[in-house]
Amino acid sequence: MGKKKGKKQATAQDDDDWDVLNDLAPPPAPAAAAEVASDKATDAAAGASGSTAAPVSAAKDPDEGLTAEQKALKAAGLLDDDDEGPAEKKKKKKKKPAKKKGAGGDGDTKAPLTAKGRMIAERLAKEKAEQDRIDELNRIEEERVAEIERNEKEKEEEEKRKKEEKKAKQKAKIEAQKAAGTYMTKAQKQKAALAQERLAAMKKAGMIVGSNSSKDKEAGGPKKKVVYDNKKKNAEKKKKQEEAEKRKKQEEEEARRKEEEEAEAAKQEAEAKQRALLGGDSDVAEDWEDEADEWDADSDDDTKFDKLNDKLSNLTSDSPTFSDEEEEDTIGQEKALEAERLRKLGLERKKREEEERKKMEELSKLQEEANLKELMKEQIKVEGRKRREEREAANIAARSRDNLRCPIIVIMGHVDTGKTKLLDNIRRTNVQEGEAGGITQQIGATYFEPSTLLNRCKKLNDTEKLDLTLPGILVIDTPGHESFTNLRSRGSNLCDLAILVVDLMHGLEQQTIESLKMLRSKGTPFVVALNKVDRCYNWKACANDPIRSALAEQEEGTVQEFRSRAEEAKVQLAEQGVNSNIYWEMGDDDWQSSDFVPLVPTSAISGEGVQDILLLLCRMAQEKLWRQLMWCGNLQCTVLEVKAIEGLGMTVDVIVVNGTIREGDKVVLCSMDGPVVSEIRGLLTPPPSREMRVKSEYIHHKEIKGALGVKLIGNGLEKVMAGTPIMVVGPDDEEEDIKAEVMSDLTSLTDSLSVDKKGVMVQASTLGALEALLQFLRVETKPPIPVSSVGIGTVYKKDVTKISIMKEKAGFEEYATILAFDVPVDKDARAAAEENGVKIFTADIIYHLFDHFTRYVEEISEKRKQDAAAVAVFPAIVKILPQHIFNQKDPIIVGMEVFDGILKVGTPLCVPALGGLHIGNVVSIEMNGKEQQTARKGASVAVKIVNESNPTITYGRQFDSTNMLYSTLTRQSIDALKANFKDTLEKSDWKLVVKLKKVFNII
Repeated sequence: MGKKKGKKQATAQDDDDWDVLNDLAPPPAPAAAAEVASDKATDAAAGASGSTAAPVSAAKDPDEGLTAEQKALKAAGLLDDDDEGPAEKKKKKKKKPAKKKGAGGDGDTKAPLTAKGRMIAERLAKEKAEQDRIDELNRIEEERVAEIERNEKEKEEEEKRKKEEKKAKQKAKIEAQKAAGTYMTKAQKQKAALAQERLAAMKKAGMIVGSNSSKDKEAGGPKKKVVYDNKKKNAEKKKKQEEAEKRKKQEEEEARRKEEEEAEAAKQEAEAKQRALLGGDSDVAEDWEDEADEWDADSDDDTKFDKLNDKLSNLTSDSPTFSDEEEEDTIGQEKALEAERLRKLGLERKKREEEERKKMEELSKLQEEANLKELMKEQIKVEGRKRREEREAANIAARSRDNLRCPIIVIMGHVDTGKTKLLDNIRRTNVQEGEAGGITQQIGATYFEPSTLLNRCKKLNDTEKLDLTLPGILVIDTPGHESFTNLRSRGSNLCDLAILVVDLMHGLEQQTIESLKMLRSKGTPFVVALNKVDRCYNWKACANDPIRSALAEQEEGTVQEFRSRAEEAKVQLAEQGVNSNIYWEMGDDDWQSSDFVPLVPTSAISGEGVQDILLLLCRMAQEKLWRQLMWCGNLQCTVLEVKAIEGLGMTVDVIVVNGTIREGDKVVLCSMDGPVVSEIRGLLTPPPSREMRVKSEYIHHKEIKGALGVKLIGNGLEKVMAGTPIMVVGPDDEEEDIKAEVMSDLTSLTDSLSVDKKGVMVQASTLGALEALLQFLRVETKPPIPVSSVGIGTVYKKDVTKISIMKEKAGFEEYATILAFDVPVDKDARAAAEENGVKIFTADIIYHLFDHFTRYVEEISEKRKQDAAAVAVFPAIVKILPQHIFNQKDPIIVGMEVFDGILKVGTPLCVPALGGLHIGNVVSIEMNGKEQQTARKGASVAVKIVNESNPTITYGRQFDSTNMLYSTLTRQSIDALKANFKDTLEKSDWKLVVKLKKVFNII
């Protein structure tokens, strides 16, 4: 029991220790005082109850014999019996412990502190002492910082005061200078400096002004004028200056001394504060030393400024003074110099004006001379034109019916009607087989001699008895397909007569009608050849016979079929406003009427009817057109083609309609860069009955008389334009007049060859083919194909480099293309094209060239569509069919009706009414059990929707059939639609795009 009790007492003692330590918690001072007061009260109560018989002992001081530390611990109740003095120990040994009277009362006194408690108390005391020391250091540091800030503020105030004092000193100095009469403004100083410079210049020039030097006397200069100064006035002025300088020096010395004293006081104060700091940093002292050094430096600077001011005042006082008379002399000299300067300036100005006047006179004279030359040139041109017109009028008057030229006959009609084949039959050649695709690609001219005509028409002429007076006929074969409108037009412009070839089996076709309108608009008489008569059922060939003889050999059914088809052709011509009849059935009135057109059945294969058509043309030329066929000496020559010939260079194919052209003549041709003057180096013609296009041995001529097709050889013919006239500069002609006349018809041709900033390059063998190709690309293709560059002849590397720029421009990849029509491509050009990504398409037929390019553009367009498919979103509004819900979630499979627009696979759908709720993307569309890529307005389809970002979205929870679903459009998707799917969307779809832009607030 005793051990247990002792253990309990030890535990209680520990608890008492912690109670005492808790009482010692901060704030320490008030708690300690309260504890001391409590202990004293307890002691007093104990003395009163137990020691009433010994008042002397009770009154005795209980802390007697204790140290100060022990007294403090005792006051806190932490002093143990072992720590008390020896006297107290003896008394306590004798003293018996008092009995406890219960839980309260006098027995409830605090137990003495144990060794553990003392150790904790010592540690707390040390921490408290350290905290007090840190607080003291912080307080000292704050005072130091406040002192530094106060010093800086005082320093700033001092600097401000110094500036004000400096301003005041400057003001006082100016006032003193004004009072002394020495103050000068900036302008006056500049004037004085200028005067000094002038004086120096005058001295340098040899003028002696105010100089008493022995050198001047030796030089024998004029005697200096004696000047009598006012000595009294000068003495007073000097005295005032000295007093002002003395006053200024005293003020500056006093200010400097005051600054030094303040600096010294501040330095001493700083050192005192430094010594007062406990554990202060040595850097603080260094800072104060630096500041003191700065104060000293400032005072040194003031001293420097004082020295500078002294020097300036000395310079001012030492500056030379001039008497009034000297000043008057100086002013007079300055006026004289200024007058001389002005006089010189006036002379220079007059000289300049005179030079300018002479120059203007020279310019005016030159202008007058140029105007005079221009007038003379114009006059000469007018006189030359007058002489030319008179000569032309005389040539026209000299015409005679006995001297006729060859009629120019053009063959026109639809493609593949047999135009060139008909000519081949007349010439007994096979040009048509050499044409690319059997289609005439260029204009060709063929000359038929009179002997050839008589031989071909001999059988028919035996009955007709035609006396042929023509020197022959010239036939031009024009291209038939639609690309060569300009070539047909050029041929019809030249012709006197025309053969309109109509396929008897097909009647009038597109180009036939076009040619018919062209001939009627120009008033050209023509004959209709009903070709391919041999195609009639059971036709018996009668080679090269007259058509009436051939028909007589045919069966009745064949003749009836011919009659039926001929009547159909007559009806079709009548629909176009043309009256016609078979030529041997026409009466005399029909022949005399210009409205009636003769029909001649022909066969280009077997030759039936060829005699008829040749003889008919010769009769019409001699009997109806003799007035316009009378030969005239005035040259009438037109360019048909410009073409490069191997071994000859660039040549020009021309038709000499009238007049004479000779080798060595100076001719003027029309080009894209202006008139071209060239000398004819050669006149070449093909053999009779041969086309100019066909390669054969050319015949050289010294002189050509119209009408005839000729190939000209000369210099500078590269840019000569087809369809333009050629004129010869005669001995009496003026070259400028001929140039102006030739260039007058250029406007229409220039428009046809103009190019765009972006587009393909077109290269053709001839200028006529180039015009035709440009016409086809720009007008007849939908959409038009722009052309950025044109050329004639072989495609070279420089052409590839030129067009490769289009590939570098964004969106113009398809325009990095060369369309080469009937021209070779250089090997280096092909290598450069592969390297630069340029496409070169070559063809002998324009249609094939167009097909190649169109296919290439479609490939590029399809590639762009595939690239843009991920961005482009087609506009669509769809409605969910509530009776067709196959799967509500991940994936959503429902039946839909396309309310508007186009629903496409990949289209993102949302509900704008629910804040733009994203439903998902369409991954498949089915209609009637078949997969579809798109569904248009009104279609009912099954749609599978997947939302990868939010697989939990469910039909019936977040949305239902009452919500319309919209395709999610953005600005990027609309731009992609415009760039790549413009043709895919209809007008209603674009209206829906506009509507959805408002729904999604797209600008």
